[in-house]
Amino acid sequence: MEGLLILALIILQFPLFSLSNNHDYSDALSKCILFFEGQRSGCLPADQRMTWRSNSGLGDGWQVNGALTGGYYDAGDNVKFGFPMAFTTTMLAWSIIEFGESMPAGELRNSLVATRWATDYLLKTVSQLPDRIFVQVGDPSSDHNCWERAEDMDTMRTVYTVESPNPASDVAGETAAALAAASIAFRSSDPGYSETLLRAATMSFHYADSHRGAYSDNANIKDGVCPFYCDFDGYQDELLWGAAWLRRATQQDSYLNYIQDNGKTLGAADNINEFGWDNKHAGLNVLVSKEVFEGNMMSLQSYKASADSFMCTLIPESDSSHIEYTPGGLIYRPGGSNLQHATSISFLLLTYAEYLDRSSQTVNCGSVAVGAARLRQLAKRQVDYILGDNPKGMSYMVGYSDYYPQRIHHRGSSMPSIKDHPEMIKCKEGTVYFNSSNPNPNLLVGAIVGGPEEDELYEDVRDNFRKSEPTTYINAPFVGVLGYFVANPIAG
Repeated sequence: MEGLLILALIILQFPLFSLSNNHDYSDALSKCILFFEGQRSGCLPADQRMTWRSNSGLGDGWQVNGALTGGYYDAGDNVKFGFPMAFTTTMLAWSIIEFGESMPAGELRNSLVATRWATDYLLKTVSQLPDRIFVQVGDPSSDHNCWERAEDMDTMRTVYTVESPNPASDVAGETAAALAAASIAFRSSDPGYSETLLRAATMSFHYADSHRGAYSDNANIKDGVCPFYCDFDGYQDELLWGAAWLRRATQQDSYLNYIQDNGKTLGAADNINEFGWDNKHAGLNVLVSKEVFEGNMMSLQSYKASADSFMCTLIPESDSSHIEYTPGGLIYRPGGSNLQHATSISFLLLTYAEYLDRSSQTVNCGSVAVGAARLRQLAKRQVDYILGDNPKGMSYMVGYSDYYPQRIHHRGSSMPSIKDHPEMIKCKEGTVYFNSSNPNPNLLVGAIVGGPEEDELYEDVRDNFRKSEPTTYINAPFVGVLGYFVANPIAG
């Protein structure tokens, strides 16, 4: 009787807008990965599918005698921010590691291509180690003062560099995580490339650990990265995160000892309810807990305990429920770009559910025991909400369904393609397109916008960047989430 009462309360709290499982997760996955082609910087390949894009940023890095072409623009602007790009890469690789086998073969290949576009660039950023790491290309002040296509950029392509002995634990640690995770993802398909990635990951982590501190504390960096991708939450989590990924990639005891010995001093038990480009704690705990589940590594039990605690905060019927949900069932955190939380937390829910299933365990959340099925149910609610099962009835993924955002905050999408309008559109000349009420002429297919906040309102306007701007780190974890549901459409 008590169980039925709890189920009834859950149903009342999170109305189910669709019970028919009509979503085409395979189509959503294809579009989610395609989005990354629209964010590419550099010389585009012959098989580029987002055909309204063209080459851009071909001179990046010339000031420092370094070729820094390639990589991704993080959002709707034309800057290559290293910190969030590395996190995006880690999540793309983790998506492949955990859920690649659930993806159709073609989409697994496309996921690897998307990951490699990032890792090829990240390898360039650490190519001058052990003494120098490149953390950003493009001056955000001048870039954000313009509304122009990446193909037309005439703003400063400043290269932001950290040199020994100055600190960059956050960017270098996240880059180490990205390269180590990618080395696992490429291990079977390209073992030589995998080895290259792992060597670079090791060097990047060494810089991170040997030069402790936040990259945004460097005087020559701060004005270029703040307030956009400042390190707000400290660099310690990236050290543990990088070490944890190197442990998984190498199985070396030195990295195991690192996360065992430094967990307390580097605050592994702090801020355990956060996960995103700036705070890795919840993801770190889920990642490390795998060793406890599968290897009975009890010296890491504190990480699993923190992961359990995080899962309990997500469960509305739990005694320690903490995460806010909108009336329609969307995870909500203040600060804008809310769907970044929904996609990254959904990824952790599904990953932890897999670990629980393989070990036949549940999570003790006080008065309730929570199993894998409940975690998957919560993740599926987020997925379906994003794809259209929400009070507005809108898909927040561009190009999915018949009703999706038409005026996203994105320069290239909102302006005529260079192929349709080959004449240069200078910095301020693009303002007319920004101010236009017309739909964007170029579909950035697969882009997931920042989405609604606690009021569940979404105005399809370009100037509300907190709601209408897509980012790579919203999409990256969603690749894995959708990959899972392609193979398990009624899970949860």
